[in-house]
Amino acid sequence: MEIEKKYLVKEVPNDLTKYDVWELEQCYLCTNPTVRIRKKNDSYILTYKNRNEKEKKLAGDSLCVSQEVEMPLTKEAYYHLKDKADGTCICKSRYRIPYGKYTIELDVFHKEKEGLILAEVEFDSVEEAHVFIPPHWFGEDVSGNYQYSNSYLSNH
Repeated sequence: MEIEKKYLVKEVPNDLTKYDVWELEQCYLCTNPTVRIRKKNDSYILTYKNRNEKEKKLAGDSLCVSQEVEMPLTKEAYYHLKDKADGTCICKSRYRIPYGKYTIELDVFHKEKEGLILAEVEFDSVEEAHVFIPPHWFGEDVSGNYQYSNSYLSNH
């Protein structure tokens, strides 16, 4: 199970070059359930995500909780499936920033979504997510707002 919170970013940390970064392109074949293909630097991944009713009740509206399964793809399979994707592919740089026991994934969007910056943090439990205190540079918590899901952004 994936348990995460998502935030708008009001202030980008200084010197992002000191953090690991992944260049991501992700495209959606289906949004309910979510079937996504992703190019992460030079690797290719197929992801299935589903948020069921039990998880919705457990998390409430303030968290993103879903079942997630990832499988490797070949480069050829990725490009074959990319031609079948709905909407536009999301392109972003993902910086991995240590924050105590957590890793903040800072997504800086490119192309059609240029200017959008989101931060995500994953947790081991719903309880842990509910007591999380974000760093000062985080803005509004948009975890429960579907308009900030990547699948929604790819189609709007």
